[in-house]
Amino acid sequence: MRVSDVLAAFDAVIELVRRAVLALAAALFVVFAVDWLVRTRRLDPFGAVARFFRRVVDPLLEPVERRVVRAGGLPSSAPWWALVAAMAGGVLLIVLLQATRGLAAELLTAPRSVRGLSHLLIAWVFGLLRLALLVRVIASWLRLSPYWWWLRWCVSLTEWMLRPLRRVVPPVGMFDVTPIVAYFALWIVESLLLNWV
Repeated sequence: MRVSDVLAAFDAVIELVRRAVLALAAALFVVFAVDWLVRTRRLDPFGAVARFFRRVVDPLLEPVERRVVRAGGLPSSAPWWALVAAMAGGVLLIVLLQATRGLAAELLTAPRSVRGLSHLLIAWVFGLLRLALLVRVIASWLRLSPYWWWLRWCVSLTEWMLRPLRRVVPPVGMFDVTPIVAYFALWIVESLLLNWV
C-alpha cells in the first residue's frame, strides 16, 4: 500500500467524522433547545413533549445539571452547557484524528536514516510536551482538578518544568504565565536540538 493511499484513507475518515459531528451537533441543538424551552416553561409543562423530555432527556442531563448548579449556574442552562461539551468533544475528536494523520504522514515519509528518525522523535516528544501544557492550561481555566486520572499525565509531563519556573517568573496579576514561558522555552530547545542533530 502506498503512502498516498494511507493518507487518503485518513482524509476520508476525517471527512466522515466531520460530517457526523456536524449532524450530531445540529440534532443535539434541536433536542437541547426544546429541553431548554421545557425547563424555562416556555412550553406547556404538562404537555406530551414536556413529559417526554422530563422522562427521557432530563435524566441524561442530570450530571451536567449538577455540575452547573455546583458552579453557581442555573439548572435551566444545563442543556446549553451539554451542547458546548458535546461540540467540544467533537472538535477534540477531529483534532486528534488530524494529529494522528499528521503523525502517520511524518512516520511514513520520514527518511529512513538515523538523522531523520531522531528529528521525528524530537518533534514528537516536544509536541507531546506542548500538548500537555495546553491541556493543563485549559483544565485550569475550567477549574478541573489536576488529580483526576485523565489529567494526571499532563501534570506529570509538565510539573518538572513549571515548578522551577514558578520560583523565577512572578505571576502577572492573578495569572500564572509560567506555561507560556515554558511553551516558548520548549520551542527554543526543540529548534536548537533539531539544528544540532
